[in-house]
Amino acid sequence: MNDPADPGPHSQTPGRAPSLACPRPVAHAYAQGIRVNLRQFLWQAVQVFFVGLIIGMERTVLPVLAARDFGVPRSSFLYLLSFVISFGLVKGALNFVAGRLSERIGRKTVLVLGWLAAIPIPLLIFFAQSWWWIVAANLFLGINQGFAWSMTVTSKVDITRAEQRGLATGINEFAGYAAVGLAGLATAWLAQRYGPRVALLGFAGTVIAIALLTALLFLRETLPWARAERERHASGTHPGPRPRFADGLSEHPTSRQVFAYVSWRHPTFSALCQAGVANKVADTLLWVLYPLYLHDHGLGLVQVGWVTGVYGLCWGASQLWTGPLSDRIGRKRPVVAGLWLLGGSVAAAVLVRGFVPWLAASVLMGVGMALLYPNLIAAVADIAPPSWRSSALGTYRYWRDTGYAIGAMVLGLVAQAHGAIAPAFWVSAAWLLVSGGWVLLRAQETHPGFTE
Repeated sequence: MNDPADPGPHSQTPGRAPSLACPRPVAHAYAQGIRVNLRQFLWQAVQVFFVGLIIGMERTVLPVLAARDFGVPRSSFLYLLSFVISFGLVKGALNFVAGRLSERIGRKTVLVLGWLAAIPIPLLIFFAQSWWWIVAANLFLGINQGFAWSMTVTSKVDITRAEQRGLATGINEFAGYAAVGLAGLATAWLAQRYGPRVALLGFAGTVIAIALLTALLFLRETLPWARAERERHASGTHPGPRPRFADGLSEHPTSRQVFAYVSWRHPTFSALCQAGVANKVADTLLWVLYPLYLHDHGLGLVQVGWVTGVYGLCWGASQLWTGPLSDRIGRKRPVVAGLWLLGGSVAAAVLVRGFVPWLAASVLMGVGMALLYPNLIAAVADIAPPSWRSSALGTYRYWRDTGYAIGAMVLGLVAQAHGAIAPAFWVSAAWLLVSGGWVLLRAQETHPGFTE
């Protein structure tokens, strides 16, 4: 039986070779909505779960064991954070590249390229002779995350309706960050049982193989959905609330035009981008310095894994309600609340002592991240026209994930200057509180069904 969403072989232009990645869309055939595209929606969620497992495997094991296995002095915070700097710079840049490239060769092709780039990661970690091997591994991790995670988000936005984007991005980020938390717990246990190198080699190798196979076998290209949506908007036949598309660019802008417009020229886009930077500065703290802080205050590796894992799990699970919440009340209020809650709970982490209070602080951090994280993505998607939406998302994700490198450098310098980790928590908390004020004052509500 033919797929009703497939326009069939006769839709190709005579005399032109068919495109496997990007078939020519038929506007009425590529219906948007989670229910009508449920199978593809679920497979995309499975893919981002695998992507989350790959980044999550590093979060507990590498920071704590860096000195023992790789000779990193515990007081050399910048040296330790160098692997996050390399990751953030590469992932940020590749987010933008992925967005632009996917508008030419398709979302699925870019995602598969991301999984191919992941293959060297466990090998470099396993055979590492120095910490710089880990830095090199994280260059490949940045490519994998920039290509693969970006495309799961973009593909879900392609196949869902505007009023479902909070739910869609919430489910996407839930799957990814629940996997981050689970991978942190799993690799902490595996590292204690088999050693860190063997644990990460076996864990990552298995995940990459399964992810690449399922991507090739079960994912469909979603670029035709975006093109069909553009045609429906152009013809005035698109159902649902009228979007508030940003109108400062042509239908097919250059890469430089998109980057400048989203980064600086449009006040709402720029406010969302800086909020993305702020949340990754905080995540850098929680990725690298928080485990060290907990370990220095008497927690064992498995206890550290629980505290950092609960943060990731709460971040992931809470997005199942924070994403749909923004579909009902708008994007702006959850984003501002999330930035401020995250800032307050980061400050609380240095004010409390003990395993249970730190667990409680991690729960609040996770909820704060969940309030802001999927809704920043949904807000960018709300106001970006379909013809350059992937590029707009790529620009936002460039700034957001470059926040890893910015955070690593700033927080590393702060910790290095004071010879202690606690001051980095205070800098992160202040950054988040200021960022929430910026969004409150400069960003407009983007949801098509709500006004401020």
